[in-house]
Amino acid sequence: MKNPDTFPTVLRELLRTHQAFLSYAASHVQKLNLTLPQFDVIITLGGTSGLPYKTLGEKTLITKGTLTGVINRLEDKGLIQRVASKTDGRSQIIRLTEAGNALFKCAFPEHLTFIGRLFDDYSPEDIATLEADLVRLHKAVSTARGAGETLNDDEYEE
Repeated sequence: MKNPDTFPTVLRELLRTHQAFLSYAASHVQKLNLTLPQFDVIITLGGTSGLPYKTLGEKTLITKGTLTGVINRLEDKGLIQRVASKTDGRSQIIRLTEAGNALFKCAFPEHLTFIGRLFDDYSPEDIATLEADLVRLHKAVSTARGAGETLNDDEYEE
């Protein structure tokens, strides 16, 4: 690190921004009577014919231990269903019901517009720079994690 004195302030701003963003996004999703993890599953399944449980877990931002409860609650709400895989008898396919698909088609565009408001004061160049910086940071974290600096999935869960 070139200047270790700046690291704590950058980390603080990153965490504050993450928390503020989640709170902002949740304020819209809560109007749908969903949690952010539930909405994550809905938008991940949207536009698909369903996904195997394992693939759904890999594509969402939900830890494996939390995903089962999220799936159960969405099933109770009638938004998703589990069906046996035709190719693997041990696997289940998770897919949206008609109600879940209708919710996705209505709520996802609304949510993108809601989130998009955060970037109203950003130029296309600003957005590209922000994305590049976040990708660079993600690569640094992934590299450090792969080098033995590990964090168990259970140590950080939303």
